[in-house]
Amino acid sequence: MYTIRRIFKTQPGQAGAVAKLLHEQATIYHEAGHRSDFTVQYNGYTLPGEQNVVILQWTDDSIMSPSRPGNNIPKEAMAVGAEVRKLIESQRIEFLEMYPPA
Repeated sequence: MYTIRRIFKTQPGQAGAVAKLLHEQATIYHEAGHRSDFTVQYNGYTLPGEQNVVILQWTDDSIMSPSRPGNNIPKEAMAVGAEVRKLIESQRIEFLEMYPPA
């Protein structure tokens, strides 16, 4: 079992907007059966620590390429992703193996 964490550095002041869009996109994926339950966290500017950051996290039994054959990505999720890209400066992904192993 793996935790998959996508971390977005947003343009200044856009963390709340990006969090809302990522929640919408992750809901689309979840309802289409592409993603397990998920969480979205963000820090706009009211908390200590790194600001303008949004984290989308979920778990999965395996790590699979989104461009694998037969993977039908919902068009609605792609449209939301295009909106997110306008509001971010960078992004990265982390894969963490859960302990104890299944």
